[in-house]
Amino acid sequence: MRHMLKEERQRHILEWLQKNKTVLLPGMSRELGVSEDTVRRDIKELSAQGFLKEVRGGAIPHALGPHGLKERENFAGRQKQRMAKKAVKLIKKGQVIILDGGTSTLAVASILPENLQITVITNSFPIANLLEEKKGIDLIFAGGRLFRESFITTGQDTCGFYQQIKADTCFLGVCSIDLESGLTGQYYDESAVKKTMIKSSRQVIALATPEKLNTAEAFHICPIQSLSGLITTSPDIDLLKPYRKAGIRVL
Repeated sequence: MRHMLKEERQRHILEWLQKNKTVLLPGMSRELGVSEDTVRRDIKELSAQGFLKEVRGGAIPHALGPHGLKERENFAGRQKQRMAKKAVKLIKKGQVIILDGGTSTLAVASILPENLQITVITNSFPIANLLEEKKGIDLIFAGGRLFRESFITTGQDTCGFYQQIKADTCFLGVCSIDLESGLTGQYYDESAVKKTMIKSSRQVIALATPEKLNTAEAFHICPIQSLSGLITTSPDIDLLKPYRKAGIRVL
């Protein structure tokens, strides 16, 4: 291969990432005919520009899809309803559960039967508004500062509230999930609340549509080992085999 200019190398890296969903330093070094250090510098520069997410040993894409709540409500709606049905089957009568502020957990809230007689703790205004009408569900709202992007509460008061409880299960909507990076989020304050929810729960079930797999965002939430289970729409796809090997129960 002829000597490539930096711009050509970086374009090739992005094209490779779009096609293969991951870039590994040794393989890309051979592909481009340059050192791993050169590839690492290219990846670092592309990461700084927001084109990809740098991870140890290479790079992975950022999560696809819209990030604002209003846009996400109509994104993969049928998939989220399928995941919600799986989630409800895991909930037992009388339990205390946490629903975080994602649209996947909003789908769970929308089909919760009242006769479960459970307690739901949430920091999501849309979920609280939905469950307010279900008299058989004891609703507890975690107050704090309004984060308008997702219509949730965040900040010290919200985290402090969750630190005082121990829920049976936390159902967590996932922005990005990767074996190496774990769960990551786009916003610092939102990710901080999710961290506290996880620490305040006996088990954590993540809900993620397939396009969230093997992607990463800027703010770390928890390692993959913190999950008790992963609910998705296509549990048999090859992308999930490494997650099963890592001991994650995939539903």
